Amino acid sequence: MHLTAVSLAFVAALSSALAVGPWRATTYDFDDSSGLGRQYDGIGGLSGGGATSKLLVNYPEKERNEILDYLFKPNFGASLQILKVEIGGDAQSTDGTEASHMHNSWDENYQRGYEWWLMVEAKKRNPNIKLYCLPWGFPGWVGQGSRNPYQVPEVTADYIIRWINGAKTVYGLTMDFVGIWNERPYNSTYIKTLRKMLDERGFSNVRIVAADGKWPNIVSDILADPSLASAVDYIGCHYPGTLSTDDALKTGKQLWASEDYSTYNDEVGGGCWARILNKNYAVGRMTATISWNLIASYYNPLPFFRDGLMTAVEPWSGNYNVDTPIWLSAHTTQFTQVGWKYLEHGAGVGLLEGGGSYVALVSPDKKDFTIIVETMSHNHSLCIRPPLPAYDVVPQTMNIQLKGSFANIKELNVWYSKLGFDGQQSIMFQKKDALQLKNGMGSASLGMDEVYTFTTVTTGDKGQYDAPPPSKSFPLPYSDNFDSYAISEEPYNLAPQTGSLEAVSSNSARGKIARQTVLQTPAYWCRTASDTINKSLTVIGNFNWSDIYVEVEALVGKVNATDGVFVAARVQNGGCQSYSAKGIFFFVFPAQQYYIISYDLARTQQISSGAVSSEVMDWNKISLLVTGTTIQGQVNGKSVFNIQAPKMTKNGFVAIGTDTYGLADFDNFMITTASDGRRIMRENEERAHAKAKHTLYFEPEKH
Repeated sequence: MHLTAVSLAFVAALSSALAVGPWRATTYDFDDSSGLGRQYDGIGGLSGGGATSKLLVNYPEKERNEILDYLFKPNFGASLQILKVEIGGDAQSTDGTEASHMHNSWDENYQRGYEWWLMVEAKKRNPNIKLYCLPWGFPGWVGQGSRNPYQVPEVTADYIIRWINGAKTVYGLTMDFVGIWNERPYNSTYIKTLRKMLDERGFSNVRIVAADGKWPNIVSDILADPSLASAVDYIGCHYPGTLSTDDALKTGKQLWASEDYSTYNDEVGGGCWARILNKNYAVGRMTATISWNLIASYYNPLPFFRDGLMTAVEPWSGNYNVDTPIWLSAHTTQFTQVGWKYLEHGAGVGLLEGGGSYVALVSPDKKDFTIIVETMSHNHSLCIRPPLPAYDVVPQTMNIQLKGSFANIKELNVWYSKLGFDGQQSIMFQKKDALQLKNGMGSASLGMDEVYTFTTVTTGDKGQYDAPPPSKSFPLPYSDNFDSYAISEEPYNLAPQTGSLEAVSSNSARGKIARQTVLQTPAYWCRTASDTINKSLTVIGNFNWSDIYVEVEALVGKVNATDGVFVAARVQNGGCQSYSAKGIFFFVFPAQQYYIISYDLARTQQISSGAVSSEVMDWNKISLLVTGTTIQGQVNGKSVFNIQAPKMTKNGFVAIGTDTYGLADFDNFMITTASDGRRIMRENEERAHAKAKHTLYFEPEKH
């Protein structure tokens, strides 16, 4: 019998696997005798960058509280130890815009946005959670007319410190950490100015994380500039791929993966999260890992759909998903606290011979001790940047040898998870029989794609609620007159992609209305045509909508007003592609008594235009019906067009917005089916005709 080259390769591979398989046990020491490693700073999630918690606010109270418990409640679910939030800057920052506390230099308002509410809820559940804030964009006035927020460092520092002060004085929230400008150029003078002004205004406790980008950028400057080194407390890197640099370690600073993960939260994504939680320290000596994002609560298919630790995208139904990263987080967070210490590498931290990694942590009083082990074999390119090949992991036996302060421990509590692939069911956060130790020694058989926690901590618990309500499509008909919102609150299901909407009191008997408030182009985070497109766009609904009817009443005033307003259907783009959004856009310019129909937001692909009878300083009802390749429009019940648009997109969101930044008011917003839309347009036309006859009949006699 002759062995082919293929079979010889198979035998060699099998022999290699057997050498480190379950037939060979490897012993790993856990010993504090020679000292301890770095301080553990926590595991967290990021709400923002941007508008990633948008839909959560509108969930029914019962389901909303359940979701918050899964995220923040200690010894229940993910039990997160850090909450990082965006300081809203009225700028598109991935999945939407978050409202600034200062749209303009003369304006200061701490009722806008939902990050305040989220931080309060997190603190309510875990008073010890650390709070971390960071801007993605800045209102245009901060840059003094430029796109550079560092133009006058004192102005930008004042803007940020006002937010930190607002958190404290309005909500009783103490910020623990503040960043610079997410993944964008930093400025050393600004960082030093921010540190100085924080100290002067009584916020010396707020530590600076810089620069929320890549290692070399800030590290070389810290090593060269002692005053910058003094100002920066933590070095935050994004998507480090579990690797740090020698120079980063030379700074002596705590190193963080201050944004990581960014992966679809299925089993592969869960495995990615489990691996980096261990290897960020085992390989890169990073002491905190923060997931972008906290919770995927934004419309599908806005960018990076379901890249959160869990998913909640249906406030109208209450349905949500508790995804694998919640329980893989719990393997660390439920059995450690911020301020614990890692053991040293080679004495409780390292890589497993058969693939995977292990880390061990100890409480300050050394009464509690925890080991976390992962054997993830699947790779995800977004989780490890740059992408690496799949890891070689084989079944193996791990002999745990406790020494030093831990030598007399008799047993360790065990929690276990296994990710299911190829049709297998995942097992998440299951309590197993305790691991018995003899002379400090115990053994565990490790399979592939598993996570183990071995710990003296006894308070771990897999919290569970009844199944959430079943999933439902976005409800039609849908309407909103904005009367139910608090002043300055953003309408719940409307998701601004550029610009900012908030509820304000009307000067008439209308009650409350929704106002677009951004007056000038912000300092954007997105690298797009954002500097040249200064329109606001707010989307809503179901991306699969095709034949649809939408109407809204809009008012364009005189002071700081936009040029025009629009309604739109079949809108295809959001996020940083908002500026090149495609769809059917019906623009009305009241002052010019003019309309434009366009295939795109930028109005580069116009379909039709012409005169329209619209109210110049009063409300106009704008109606749009899209069926097949036909589009029909009305203004105040009068038909404006009924045309064919064969090149239009096939489906997409409904949207409203403004042609330029500037004030515009919206009221009585409605979406419904095309069949209902036809009926409503007929009724609108009948009312308009009757009103015209009535006005004509009662027209006063001219002399």
